[in-house]
Amino acid sequence: MNKNLLQELASSLQGRVLSDSLTKTLYATDASVYRKIPTAVTFPETIKDLQTLVHFANKHKIGLIPRTAGTSLAGQVVGEGIVVDTSKHFTKIVSLDETKKQVTVQPGVIRDELNQYLSPYGLFFGPNTSTANRCMVGGMVGNNSSGTTSIKYGITREKIVSLKTVLSDGNEVEFKALTVSEFEEKKSLNTLEGTIYREIHKELSPKEVQERIFEEFPKPEIHRRNTGYAVDELLNSNVFGGTDEKINVCKLLSGSEGTLAFTTEITFQLDDLPPKFSAMVVTHYKTLEDCLSDVAPVMEHDLHLCEMMDRVILDCTKNNREQLKNRFFVDGDPAALLMLEVKAHTQEDLQRQIDALLLTAKASGLSYSEAILRGDDVNKAVILRKAGLGLLGNMVGDRKAVACIEDTAVAVADLKDFIGEFTKIMDGYKQSAVYYAHAGAGELHLRPILNLKKTDDVVMFRDITTDVAKLTKKYKGSFSGEHGDGIVRAEFIPLMIGEENYQLLRRIKSYFDPEGIFNPGKIVDAYPMDESLRYEVDRKEPEIKTLLDFSDSEGILKATEKCNGGGDCRKTEHAAGAMCPSFHATRDEKHTTRGRANALREYLTTGEQKNKFDQKELKEVFDLCLSCKACATECPSNVDVATLKAEFLYQYQEANGYPLRGKLFAYNTTFNKLGSKMPGLTNAVYDSKFFGGLLKKSAGVAPERSLPKVYSFNFDNYLQSFKNKHTITRQKVVLYIDEFSQFLDIELGKDAIEVLTKLGYDVQLFYAESGRTYLSKGFLKQAKKLAMANIPKLKEFAANGLPVIGLEPSAVLTFRDEYKRFSQDSETTNAIAVNSFLLEEFLAAEIQKKEITADLFTKEAKTVKIHAHCHQKALSNQKVTFDVLNLPENYKVSIISSGCCGMAGSFGYEKEHYEVSMKVGELKLFPSVRKSPEDTIISANGTSCRHQIYDGTQRKALHPVTILKNALA
Repeated sequence: MNKNLLQELASSLQGRVLSDSLTKTLYATDASVYRKIPTAVTFPETIKDLQTLVHFANKHKIGLIPRTAGTSLAGQVVGEGIVVDTSKHFTKIVSLDETKKQVTVQPGVIRDELNQYLSPYGLFFGPNTSTANRCMVGGMVGNNSSGTTSIKYGITREKIVSLKTVLSDGNEVEFKALTVSEFEEKKSLNTLEGTIYREIHKELSPKEVQERIFEEFPKPEIHRRNTGYAVDELLNSNVFGGTDEKINVCKLLSGSEGTLAFTTEITFQLDDLPPKFSAMVVTHYKTLEDCLSDVAPVMEHDLHLCEMMDRVILDCTKNNREQLKNRFFVDGDPAALLMLEVKAHTQEDLQRQIDALLLTAKASGLSYSEAILRGDDVNKAVILRKAGLGLLGNMVGDRKAVACIEDTAVAVADLKDFIGEFTKIMDGYKQSAVYYAHAGAGELHLRPILNLKKTDDVVMFRDITTDVAKLTKKYKGSFSGEHGDGIVRAEFIPLMIGEENYQLLRRIKSYFDPEGIFNPGKIVDAYPMDESLRYEVDRKEPEIKTLLDFSDSEGILKATEKCNGGGDCRKTEHAAGAMCPSFHATRDEKHTTRGRANALREYLTTGEQKNKFDQKELKEVFDLCLSCKACATECPSNVDVATLKAEFLYQYQEANGYPLRGKLFAYNTTFNKLGSKMPGLTNAVYDSKFFGGLLKKSAGVAPERSLPKVYSFNFDNYLQSFKNKHTITRQKVVLYIDEFSQFLDIELGKDAIEVLTKLGYDVQLFYAESGRTYLSKGFLKQAKKLAMANIPKLKEFAANGLPVIGLEPSAVLTFRDEYKRFSQDSETTNAIAVNSFLLEEFLAAEIQKKEITADLFTKEAKTVKIHAHCHQKALSNQKVTFDVLNLPENYKVSIISSGCCGMAGSFGYEKEHYEVSMKVGELKLFPSVRKSPEDTIISANGTSCRHQIYDGTQRKALHPVTILKNALA
């Protein structure tokens, strides 16, 4: 499509239209194996915008691809047409009717955020997908989503009261439950809506049609099903001789993947919040067969959740920092386990249900261990299960667990036999598949391990899918339980429901959408399932040399390809965690971990330049990355964009030169060292409105920022003075005086010396520049030089059993993280990593060993709120700071659920990033600090965090070591 037409479209919309290379790349994929470059991407703001798009699509014979969070596993939201992204503007909760227990929302509302809104009213929306913290209800309607709770609270289709839509003629129409007389009235309308009702009635009225549908469609007891359009659901209405008093075409639209109409508003029926008390019994099995044999018996109980995880996926949890702590309940090395949740209004009833479940498990004798989880431990187990999809992306290399047959659903009674035959099929292909998910609903996410970069495996991709489709048909199951048909399964709908029924679906599509503009290639007239794959088949991969060592992922390209598109990075600030702060502030796809990985993968693979990093589009996607490292932990696939950005900046600057401001920030320690020779003069210049302003302007620093003061101090003398006064009673430790503590935050070094020596530790000082400033600006040669100089000394400390204790997380944690990518001596760098500690980590361990006790500290009452540095959250944990500051017995300590502060080293100082930086701070951190009473101590262990808190709230935050020093008895 030529640019003039797209410009014409853009001028007629209130929302944006983008057709640049980067945007189209970002929207060419979802969470599936497919890649289709769209013509353009639009962000409609109003209903009128959607109507304009429909008219434009009809006129120019181009498809409209509806998209919300883009977490689809079957390729529903990729295509060559115009992507219509409603996730940015169609995000309102329109109304709540408490009496009817109904809520009306726009399609871009996130499922978990809807339930946060509903919780105070004692209500919630039941369907609960593994993507619930970022998936949007429009997508849930499109896919007829189910999730972990469907056995208790049902599926999306069952919750829809009404849908407001824009039809293919551009008119707004609301679909809802109709009586027979109301249905007749609709049929009489001389509109497209009337045509739809008339044709549906004509098509489904003949008895032979109804019999054919009942004969060919999945068993009615399989409530998870998305096989084509749900015409079988309409037959339950008395319009067609069924028992339901009303007919609701919403049942047809749910699961239609946006191929029939464009949804603008959804009214859901809600449930009362689940009972207060919950517990989970986790049964462990030595074989998959034993596990499956227990499903039917345990489902006789009133379960809220019955989920399965197999050994393959449990092993994946061992390699993820975030999920490792959530697998605490796993006993031994089970081939599979069942997670069985029960809920009750009283503890007595809860215990009765637990006991009954245990009796059932004991009666079968198949489980070798039963763990009982309560309270927050249940949530941790659920989070572990939900992470399954993303964890599969963490497999090293090109062989991945591929979504193609992962959505089969059969009757629970058939599950064991179905899986037995499925396993034989896999054995025939020499496949060890992955088995996990919704055992209680008769649906397991079954995935073959394939390399879709190779022709042989692409052939197997089709063959396996075909064989499993036939097997599913044999059991009269649904080939798509909840993930939709999309591209990967739509081709098999004729096989699943018969050719005549398939032709019926084609006709229904034509009544709704005569020109075929809504999401073409899905449900009917499908795209081939083995074409338009994310990777070009049998392509010779480019050799990409990097300065950082990515051998743990077999190179930087494969490190990037670990992103499977699941979109965990699209959660907002309302969800737990810090990923991804720039997305929180902008809501733009290009500022997600997924967006950056997709762009890097695309340009590394297809770029024509000799230096494949030399792309302005890559500069654009990495520009707002704050290098917080949240993705390194919170992304289930461990896509570490901070490290990818460091390598990109290095490579890009090698090709294009290193900018002056980058040099000023990278060599900041060198300048601070010079300034510390005459600190009075240096600080006077910084404080001067004229000279300080001139300095900021020339360096591209935001004029609103305060410049940090520079100091000179003799820490050796200070340490000696304390050693002379205090008796050494404990072990020898190394206090790391980093580049920030040595010249900027000298009070921290002094406070650490005082605290450690007063506690009886034999302190030795280690001065070194970590390289953090160089890393953040892509000066990798300089950072590596420092690392290689520091490693021998750090190795010596580790060999002698001298723990290295640091104050600034971004500095000391480089020893644990980036230094591993500078040296190939993994034995040495691993030894250094485990010997490097935040001060709080070290003291928390000492407290646990009873080496440090509360009687050494004040009994005065204080309130402390903690904001932890992002690198601590990613590479350590916040609890160590909480534990240490809780040591004084009358200190009341809490952790601010704050995400990233927004400063991120030099990022927040840079004038073009100042606005985003402050916006990130305003999301959570600043409001929490402002509402804290003046006598509340704000704790922040990052130098950038303390500066950000001061600039944003005018409150002075203290490092935990300063708080401890002030609390010493």
